[in-house]
Amino acid sequence: MIWPSVEAIAVVPLSAHALFARPLVVGPEATVVIEMLERTQGTGILWCDGRRSHELPRGARVAVRRSTSPVRLARLHPTAFTNRLVQKFHLPVEGWRGQAPGAPA
Repeated sequence: MIWPSVEAIAVVPLSAHALFARPLVVGPEATVVIEMLERTQGTGILWCDGRRSHELPRGARVAVRRSTSPVRLARLHPTAFTNRLVQKFHLPVEGWRGQAPGAPA
């Protein structure tokens, strides 16, 4: 989960078959490069924003960096982000901070 005000690039492996294939979050000025190895047996698929896909042949190289033109990938609601998290994940909002200071034990 990345807070809405954080400027970052998220790289998320889909259908990864490795134990340590985890999402990666890098700074907005980083360039992320992904290469398909020549020695691999198959091809890869690059998904962009969950809608567009491109098949990657062996030896393909993809570089991703921040654009000068912003793209809105999510529709933001006027409700605070924390309130949406509480509602979506059914988070408890009472009692999780512990006992109030000065309250009897």
